[in-house]
Amino acid sequence: MTTSGSGSGIATDTSTDTSADTSADTSADTSTSTATATATATDTHCPYCALQCGMRLRPGAGPEPAEVLERPAFPVNRGALCGKGRTAAAVLRPGVRLTEPLVRDGRDAPLRPASWDEALDRVAAGLTAAQRRHGNDAVGVFGGGGLTNEKAYLLGKFARVALRTPHIDYNGRFCMSSAAAAHRRAFGIDRGLPFPLADIAGTDCVILVGANPAETMPPALRYFRELRENGGRLIVVDPRRTRTAEQADLHLQPLPGTDLALALGLLHLLIADGRADKDFIARRTTGFAQARAAAMAHWPQRVERLTGVPVTQLAAAAAMFGEAPRGMVLTARGPEQQSKGTDTVSAWINLCLAAGKAGRPGSGYGCLTGQGNGQGGREHGQKADQLPGYRSITDPAARRHVAAVWGVDPGALPGPGRSAYELLDTLGTDGGVRALLLMGSNPAVSAPRAAHVTERIRALDFLAVGDVVLSETARLADVVLPVTQWAEETGTTTNLEGRVILRSKAVDAPERVRSDLAVLHGLAARLGVPEGFPEDPEEVFEELRRASAGGQADYAGISYGRIRAEDGVFWPCPDPDHPGTPRLFLDRFATPDGRARFAAVTHRPAAEEPDDDYPLYLTTGRVVGQYQSGAQTRRVDELNRSAPGPFVEVHPVLARRLGVVEGELLAVTSRRGRAIAPARVTDTIRTDTVFMPFHWGGDGRANSLTNPALDPVSRMPEFKVCAVRVGPAAGEREERGAATQPTQRTEPAARPAPGERTGRRAVAGRTASGPAVPGRAS
Repeated sequence: MTTSGSGSGIATDTSTDTSADTSADTSADTSTSTATATATATDTHCPYCALQCGMRLRPGAGPEPAEVLERPAFPVNRGALCGKGRTAAAVLRPGVRLTEPLVRDGRDAPLRPASWDEALDRVAAGLTAAQRRHGNDAVGVFGGGGLTNEKAYLLGKFARVALRTPHIDYNGRFCMSSAAAAHRRAFGIDRGLPFPLADIAGTDCVILVGANPAETMPPALRYFRELRENGGRLIVVDPRRTRTAEQADLHLQPLPGTDLALALGLLHLLIADGRADKDFIARRTTGFAQARAAAMAHWPQRVERLTGVPVTQLAAAAAMFGEAPRGMVLTARGPEQQSKGTDTVSAWINLCLAAGKAGRPGSGYGCLTGQGNGQGGREHGQKADQLPGYRSITDPAARRHVAAVWGVDPGALPGPGRSAYELLDTLGTDGGVRALLLMGSNPAVSAPRAAHVTERIRALDFLAVGDVVLSETARLADVVLPVTQWAEETGTTTNLEGRVILRSKAVDAPERVRSDLAVLHGLAARLGVPEGFPEDPEEVFEELRRASAGGQADYAGISYGRIRAEDGVFWPCPDPDHPGTPRLFLDRFATPDGRARFAAVTHRPAAEEPDDDYPLYLTTGRVVGQYQSGAQTRRVDELNRSAPGPFVEVHPVLARRLGVVEGELLAVTSRRGRAIAPARVTDTIRTDTVFMPFHWGGDGRANSLTNPALDPVSRMPEFKVCAVRVGPAAGEREERGAATQPTQRTEPAARPAPGERTGRRAVAGRTASGPAVPGRAS
C-alpha cells in the first residue's frame, strides 16, 4: 500500500518492518551477553552509533554494575551488539563519570567542586557579561549529535529565545551535512536512509562508498552478508582494504579525494553502454541532459588517471550495478567529508537516478549516518540555519509557525548563524563568540585543525561545558556541568533509517548529577525566561511535536506510547492515525514537481594535494573499539585493550622507503600541525596514503593535521584528505629542525597533576583515561 505523507508531498510505503529474527551476529566484535533478562530489566537503546541498537539494561544490586542484556525483538539489530554496546554500562560507574559541578576561582586556578546554584549562577553571569560588553551575538551554543531530540530541540530554543543569539551549531555538521545537502538538492528532503536498513538484504547490488560498517556499526554488517547470501553483489569503494571491503565482490581503491571523478566515470560507462533507464529518467527526473554532458567529459581512461582505479574495474562496477534489477548506493564519511562533498554525493545520486534505481522498492540512495542522533539532532533546531521540523530559519512561514509554538514574535527570532567550524574559528575574536555554552561535544579532539581550535577555545572570555565525563574540552572550561547519560534519562533519538525510538530510564543518576533539560531550565530562569523550558522530557517532546507539525521532519503523530508499542515510528508521521513512513519516494519525490533532480557536477581536486614538501595523502577514520573523540570509550578497559591508542597505517613499500618498522614512532606533519604515533605496517592501504584514527588527543591527535577547508554548500570540513609528510619521529626533528616545525602544536600528552597549568587555564586531575578528579567519586 502507498500513501502520501501529509505536508511533505512524499508518496510512501507505510508497511512497517516488524521482523523479530532472534539470530545474533556471530562475529567476534558483535557477540552479546547470554544472560537472561528479568522483570527488573528495562528496554532501551545503545548510546553510541546511529543504529541505536535495541538492548535491555538491568540495574546492579548494591555496588554491582548495571548489566547489558540482549533485546532480540528490536528489528534493527535483532539482539546483536558490538563491543561498545556490550560495555556501555561501564561509563555509568561513579569512578568513571562526573558526579558534581566543577568551577574555577580564576583563569589559572584548578577546577574545584561546587554547588549547582553556584555553577549555574556562574554560567548565567558569564553569558550575560559577554552580551553586555559585546552584544547578543557574542554568545554561542555548540551541541552534539548524541543529544536526544528533546535536548537538541530545547538547546535550539534556548539559543534563540533565552540568549537571542544566531550562533548555534553542532558537531553533526562534521558528520553527514554534505549528504544532507545533496539529498535535499536531489529529492527535496533529507533522511539518512529512505528505507529500513533491512531492505539492504533484499536488493541485488549495493555500492558502498567510503563506509566501513564492519568497524563503525558491526551489527549492520549482517545485512550485507545476507545480501550476498541472497545472490546480491557488493561493491566497496575505499582507499583501504577494510574488513568491510574484504566482504565485497569488487573493491575499488581510489586515491583519497577522487570519489567524485569515480562516480562520474561510472555514470559515463552506464550511459555509453546503454544501461541508463530512459523511461525512469523521462517520467521521474529533471536535469539529465546537463548531468549527462558533465559525465561524458569523464571518460574511463581519464578517470583511471585521476583515481588510480583501472578501467577494467570501472567497467566491471558499471556493468554489475547497471545490470542489477534493483540497486542501492550508500555513502558515509569518505565521500562526504570533503571540500566538494555535496557535489560528490550528488554524483553518486546521479548514478542511482540514471540507472532507475531510486523511488522503487529495493532501490535508492542512502547515507549511513554516524552519530547516535545525527539525524534527529539536525532536524529540530540545533543547526545554525534550521528550525524544528527541518524548517529553514529564513522562511517567513517557518518562523511564524515556530514562533507561535514558542510564544514569541517571529521578528525576535535571530537569523542564521555561523556553521560549526566557522563558529569555532571565531571564538575569542573581535566580532566573534566570546562566551560559549557547549553540550555533549569534544571539539578539542574532534574538530579539524584541532590545535588551532583548542587555542580559540582558550581565548574565550568564558566557557561552560555540559558532559558526562571530563573530556579534553571540558578540562578547559570555567564551569563543568555533570549531566545525565543514556541509561539515566528518558528521551527519543532518530536512527539512520528515520525511525524515532525511545531510550527509557533504567538506572538512577548520581545524586548531584542533573539532566541537560534541568540545566537549560535553570539557566533560562536566571536569564529572565522562567517559562518555556520544562524539565520533563515527555513534555518537551509534546512541544516538539507541535513545532515540527507540517514540516518535512513531521513528528506530530508520534508519541512515547506509540514508540513503545511499535518499536519506533518512522517520520514523517503527521497525525496519530498515520502509520509512519518506512519508505519514501515510491510515487513521487519531495520536490515541488515530484521529480528528482540530477545535478550537473564535475571533478575538481581536493583543497590540498600532495607536493614535494608534503608528498603523501592522509585519510582518517574510526576503529571498532573506540567511538568518535573517545571521550567515553577510552574510559572502558575492555575497549582500551582492543584499541589502546593511535597509530599510523603505512604500506610496506612506504615503510621500507622511510626505513621504519612495525611499532616505530612516526611523525606525521601537515601544514597545520604534527602528530606522533606508532607505525602499523599493512598492505591493506595504498602506497601513497597513510591512515590515522581520530579517537585520541595528545601527541597522537589526528585532527591536529586535518584541513578545515569547507564545502561551499554544506560547510563540511575536508577531514578525509590532506597532504602530509611522514618520517621517524626522532629523525624528522633532527632533519627538519625547530624552525620548520608547524606553529600550531598539539596539547601535551603527559598527564598533569592537580592544579598544573595547561595553556590559559590550570587543569584539575588527569587526562581522559586517568584516575578520578575533583567532582568524580573514586
